[in-house]
Amino acid sequence: MKIGIFTALFHDKPFEEALDLIAAAGIESVELGGGAYPGSAHLDQYGGPAALVTDEVARKKLVDAVASRGLIISAISVHGNPLHPDKAIASEHHEVFVNAVLLAEQLHKDGIMPQATVNGFSGCPGDSPRGKMPNWVTCAWPDEYRDILEYQWRVAKKYWKAQNAFLAQHGVRFAIEMHPGFIVYNNDTLLKLRTIAGTNIGANFDPSHLWWQGIDPLVAVREIAEAGALFHCHAKDTLIDPQNSARNGNLDTKSYGDIKGRSWVFRSVGYGHDEKWWKDFISTIRIFDYDYVLSIEHEDGTQSTGEGLHKALDVLKRANVSEKPGEMFWARD
Repeated sequence: MKIGIFTALFHDKPFEEALDLIAAAGIESVELGGGAYPGSAHLDQYGGPAALVTDEVARKKLVDAVASRGLIISAISVHGNPLHPDKAIASEHHEVFVNAVLLAEQLHKDGIMPQATVNGFSGCPGDSPRGKMPNWVTCAWPDEYRDILEYQWRVAKKYWKAQNAFLAQHGVRFAIEMHPGFIVYNNDTLLKLRTIAGTNIGANFDPSHLWWQGIDPLVAVREIAEAGALFHCHAKDTLIDPQNSARNGNLDTKSYGDIKGRSWVFRSVGYGHDEKWWKDFISTIRIFDYDYVLSIEHEDGTQSTGEGLHKALDVLKRANVSEKPGEMFWARD
């Protein structure tokens, strides 16, 4: 398994300068922002995602920049809301998704992306065809909330069934990050969407979004992997504040900058859960045949980008298992 990085944390640097820092740190893979919420700063330096689909010269420069440093591209990430009730936002995020799929197809053919993968969110519609803002339902009563959910799943089914066909046509996988605020936020909702839309849709498994929901990521990832839906993994940690959580629970809408007041915050790997937990996670996904990338996503408000990255790497390099297992010489199969 390779340790990678989501390069959004280096969007303030020229791409090749960022690649030099990444390679020097011993990281083996990059995940690139393709638009929507993460932006596309690094791909824009080569003309942008849409242009890179057809511009072979620009794409070769991108591929050479990555390959010459011994790296691969694990995914194009377009975390957005293509189900947004504001049609302009939905259309923009859909276009970004389409361009990312077409680019992933080409990068896979170019040999720099071993598995043609696009990461993102499921999206969240409004409460009805008249809605103006996304409406994330968190309870089943009063009964009108159930009505909202039924409407939202009709919207999601129509959209993602069509997109699954598009993904299959181009040989690309869409890895959904289960995230509160969107219609897919846990195993049940991910597997429901996969069942009704198709198997080119799976998971970009990020344990950080599960802990504060009360989900055990080790249990969750096992079910996702057994379903054949584990496409990509993020490495990001979460720390739950025992005092704030005991007072307020974990449904927290305070600013991420209010670290003292929040019930939970994102942390660098190892600062929410210890190295033993990350060894257990890596062992679990390997047992279920995941051998792709653990992509570090830095969103720790207590550490600088550089220090947070290296702290996470320190833990992951010791926890990771990068070689194939040898023959079982000590017993018969």
